Amino acid sequence: MSTSAPILAVMTPTREALIAAAADLLDRGGPEAVTLREVGRAAGVSHNAPYKHFADKSELLAAIAARELSRQSEIIAARDGPVLSARDLMHGYVRRALRYPERFKLTFRRWERDAAGLGEAASQAHGLLVAAVTCAQAAGELPSGDPERMSSLVRGLAHGAADLALSGHLKSGGKGNADPDTLVDDLFDYLRLAAAK
Repeated sequence: MSTSAPILAVMTPTREALIAAAADLLDRGGPEAVTLREVGRAAGVSHNAPYKHFADKSELLAAIAARELSRQSEIIAARDGPVLSARDLMHGYVRRALRYPERFKLTFRRWERDAAGLGEAASQAHGLLVAAVTCAQAAGELPSGDPERMSSLVRGLAHGAADLALSGHLKSGGKGNADPDTLVDDLFDYLRLAAAK
């Protein structure tokens, strides 16, 4: 698993502008608001320009999802020094999900085909999480064992907590009496205690 520069770093300026415009439309109105014609208008290019870069709406949506995953990798790769801690990664995961709920839902929906490098972006982001978990295990912050499985555990908790909060089923002082960040901290605290045994 390579942790080289993110896949989308070599995009053309027009393609990048189209993806940014599509992400903005997605944020404001969900997937239904994203049409190739409207994306062209929002990006300030001709209404035919999006069709030169994307076969269809599904490919454009996949490009947004791939960009979201690549941004996670960029944040980690941009750090000087040790890899970002697994706990910090999961807090970042939750913050981004709550800030951009439509992008979160889009990125982690079921995809029928791999378009716009989505599979590669997902593998890169996952590999960086596994590396962070492996470092945490070596430091005694997480229990030993299969780092892939431990990565699935911590990501599953962060993802589920963010999804519950976005659906109104998790709130500090309300349903669940916790927010996603609190649950991430609880999980890592429990796992640190388990690692110390």
